[in-house]
Amino acid sequence: MSLEQKPPYTVYLGLGANLGNRAENIRAAIAALRAAEGIEVTAISPLYETEPWGVKEQPRFLNAAAAIVSLLSPRSLLTLCQRIEKALGRVREVRWGARTIDIDLLHIPGVVCRTPELTLPHPYLTQRAFVLIPLAAIAPDLAVEGRKIADWAAEVEGKDGVQRWEDPSGR
Repeated sequence: MSLEQKPPYTVYLGLGANLGNRAENIRAAIAALRAAEGIEVTAISPLYETEPWGVKEQPRFLNAAAAIVSLLSPRSLLTLCQRIEKALGRVREVRWGARTIDIDLLHIPGVVCRTPELTLPHPYLTQRAFVLIPLAAIAPDLAVEGRKIADWAAEVEGKDGVQRWEDPSGR
């Protein structure tokens, strides 16, 4: 792990859900992050409805991005996110399969990590429209691999399948 900085870290997260009440699952994950010691949620994107990626035969997802400031190490933050996922009913059976909630660590400026448990920046960050478009909504000027997130989002394959979602409950 290469750490060019010490805590606190600005961390960009991707959130997704395609089982149960998708919007409520994302809201519950954000509420759990807000309640966690050493975490401050600083930005949340709108929700976007997206096509499944990887395993295509599953329900459509809702996706969002969040920015947080974390006093936790990247590994401790990963553990926290996995605890939140489990508490919200996440079961890991099929890679890229359906889930109640997914919380991915996408990018921590100044941090590069390549371990079996955690890779930063996220290895598919620049390839996934469902990640780039919500992330561009909160951090368009964030640089990843020498390019702004807004530039990655403008050119990513599949961007037409990412539509801003309007909550029918009005929340």
